Amino acid sequence: MDEEKQSSQVFENLLFPKIFQTFRMAIQPSKLIIAFLAIAIICLAGWIMDFSKTVVGSSDGDTELQVYLGDPGQLEQFIEENKELKDERRGVFSTLWQFASTRFHGAVNSLLVLDIRGVKVNIIKYFRGVKWALRYHPLYCIIFGLIKLAVISVAGGAICRIAALQFARGEKPGLGEALRFSTKRFMSFFTAPLAPVGIIIFISVFIYLLGLIGNIPRVGELIIGICTLLALIAGAVIAIVLIGTAAGFNLMFPAVAYDGSDCFDAISRSFSYIYSKPWRMGFYTAMAAIYGAICYIFVRFLVFLLLIVPHGVLRIGIFNNSKLARIWTKPEFFNLLGSNAEASANWSESLAAFLIYLLLLAVIGLLVSFVISFYFSANSIIYSLMRNRVDNTALDEIYTPSEEGQTEPAGTEAESEETQPESETQDD
Repeated sequence: MDEEKQSSQVFENLLFPKIFQTFRMAIQPSKLIIAFLAIAIICLAGWIMDFSKTVVGSSDGDTELQVYLGDPGQLEQFIEENKELKDERRGVFSTLWQFASTRFHGAVNSLLVLDIRGVKVNIIKYFRGVKWALRYHPLYCIIFGLIKLAVISVAGGAICRIAALQFARGEKPGLGEALRFSTKRFMSFFTAPLAPVGIIIFISVFIYLLGLIGNIPRVGELIIGICTLLALIAGAVIAIVLIGTAAGFNLMFPAVAYDGSDCFDAISRSFSYIYSKPWRMGFYTAMAAIYGAICYIFVRFLVFLLLIVPHGVLRIGIFNNSKLARIWTKPEFFNLLGSNAEASANWSESLAAFLIYLLLLAVIGLLVSFVISFYFSANSIIYSLMRNRVDNTALDEIYTPSEEGQTEPAGTEAESEETQPESETQDD
């Protein structure tokens, strides 16, 4: 009996199996609805901004991004040679969306076969694509980035709050309750990722000013020599903030959702957990990533069956298969929209193809919604586990808005008034 109790206690002390609750939490309808609305708003904003079509393309189908990834030194020449081809231009959002989708699927496939090098290559290529966008389309990226962050602050904060309550207490708050929490804490969610960037820019300005002073003949180099130590200290601070932000970004939203933190408290907690137990954080993240890849493939397979079965039955029922090919191309596992669509024969086929296309986009949107819901749910669980290990905080401890008000329940005073007459009656 004692050995059985000890073995059960050892199993209970293993926290990482709790990460496997993420799938059940991620498919909760309220989370999927919030994520789907967020995707719709972000895509609508990107679609509107893509009317500018600032990405240069060639008649061969190449774009700025493809040339930049191949050889950045050839990009200027490519832009100069093809800048007059207005019909080949594309939007930044659509270009990055297709590119990010390819990199995501590549990383998932590599992760499933434990090809760490493949995962690394896809992640590096993704960030190179982001670097291209920031360098050659900075204004677009700043505006779209702020819009995206604002939407994610509301949606991600709401999903984290639902996941936190569900994991900590087994509660399932409603859609409105979660959105009210995230909108009330909007500034905390919105500024938490931006504050470290502001700190890095602020410190970098001082190093830049030191460089400007260095241009002064004779005096400048002396000042640089004297202030080099300060520059190195500033560089060390930038490195610490940069590493903490990159590794602890996933914990910032859960920190606000769990503890009602402001942006600086959320940053402090995420940095503290990362630097206190980096290996544990890395292990939890790796477990969540592998489990998430498996869940994503499973959900994508279900979505693929959802599309391929009706398409196959329709193909049997429609005698003219070319008509079906014109209104709905055969779905593929990694290309649910299909490919090589034929031109419509008349207006009715064009309208039918458009309606089917919208439905397919909605189905794909739900798939992406699952990815977003899984991401925030998994990080909420990881935050709770890290908080338990570092701060020794119970897993079921979570901030509630009532804690900002009176510490005593509202009915305490009324109950004391009711008990007083009873005691007086007994004395009589």
